[in-house]
Amino acid sequence: MIDHTGIQVSNIALSKVFYEAVLHCLGYKICLDFGHAVGFGTPISCDTENADGRDPGGDFWISVGTLHTPRTHIAFRAATHDEVNAFYQAALQHGATCNGAPGYRAQYHPNYYAAFVLDPDGYNIEAVCHKAPELTEKKRVP
Repeated sequence: MIDHTGIQVSNIALSKVFYEAVLHCLGYKICLDFGHAVGFGTPISCDTENADGRDPGGDFWISVGTLHTPRTHIAFRAATHDEVNAFYQAALQHGATCNGAPGYRAQYHPNYYAAFVLDPDGYNIEAVCHKAPELTEKKRVP
């Protein structure tokens, strides 16, 4: 099982604002900010008192690095279609480029509802909900 993942970005300040906005739509927040690296996670994964063997710095990290041609695709799980839509709108408002508007991707499976954007460094970032349409009205439990 993956504990955490990270990508290098060319502008940490720009990427921090971008990821803070788009990941907020999926229930993530900043767990740790070292200036040169920022960790994001859910409130549970950020809880240093009750990390339960998880990295208390979060699940997803960005750090200052050398820009290269990105080949990375990262998909974040969304609880509802509304979260996918909010993620997409927040991404576009914070400088992302559309790489696939929200919608079903039946080539993966019938309930695969996703949106794809290219972040400020060109990474292919996705929000996806795998639930059947009738189940997506349920709200996230805090």
